[in-house]
Amino acid sequence: MARKRKGRDISGWLVVDKPAGLTSTAVVNKVKWAFDAKKAGHAGTLDPEATGVLAVALGEATKTVPYVTDAMKAYTFIIRLGQATNTDDAEGEGIAESDLRPSDAEITAALPSFEGDIAQVPPQYSAVKIVGQRAYKLARDGEDLELAARPLYVESLKLLSRPDADHAELELICGKGGYVRAIARDLGEKLGCYAHVRHLRRIWSGPFDVEEGVTLEQIEALARSEEIDTLLLPLEIGLSDLPQLTCTDLGAARLKNGNPGEVITSAEYGEECWAAHDGTPVAVGIYRGGTLHPHRVFNL
Repeated sequence: MARKRKGRDISGWLVVDKPAGLTSTAVVNKVKWAFDAKKAGHAGTLDPEATGVLAVALGEATKTVPYVTDAMKAYTFIIRLGQATNTDDAEGEGIAESDLRPSDAEITAALPSFEGDIAQVPPQYSAVKIVGQRAYKLARDGEDLELAARPLYVESLKLLSRPDADHAELELICGKGGYVRAIARDLGEKLGCYAHVRHLRRIWSGPFDVEEGVTLEQIEALARSEEIDTLLLPLEIGLSDLPQLTCTDLGAARLKNGNPGEVITSAEYGEECWAAHDGTPVAVGIYRGGTLHPHRVFNL
């Protein structure tokens, strides 16, 4: 007999303003404990030293994680010019240096080549799997890895400021699977001076903005109390990129059992949508002529 999972049946999203020094998994575990939740997950890993938006899903909201993971994301980051590291960030060891320092105009002129549909090679120290093993584990063992380039859509890459000759602050808006560290590394190579990320902050991810983020201190102050539930955002925010449909009473009952259900409103035939009944999310599925064919059902 399977062991019963401990915790509350609570569902929703929490936007955490992640501090530096913690892994994304550690933050999720803290949130799960604070809410006494049965289930928790996150939509998009941040490196331990990165800060900003970490969207944590509780309960049935974990079923909407893929829609947030696939959404566009925005970062601000500071790069250190003149030095490459083996991790492409400040945590690694220096592997190459240059006295060359590009001008603001030279940096700005190089940025358009990183916009649009590009191919990006992940950092050696990344979570990419190679024959079943994470790249960072192989890199730590001293292996020189040849990682395949991956497609990435970059909506924009802008120079925000130039604190000094050695540093530049940039803003990146990109799709799923982007490595900011790789952007810094490749920009440094294009400029002929080397570069790595000094500081990274995610300012929004899909529908979630850092302005609505809560700190771990706020979470810990309300941990295991009734008031902590006031920090949660509705499950359906994770579905904001999908059209919403309304289902009938009978349609809701059928959808909850995993069967096609009647919906009142309409969408494009074959479009992925989500349906609600009396304001409560019921299912995500494919719309086909007056019915929704579910592939995710919410038990709310």
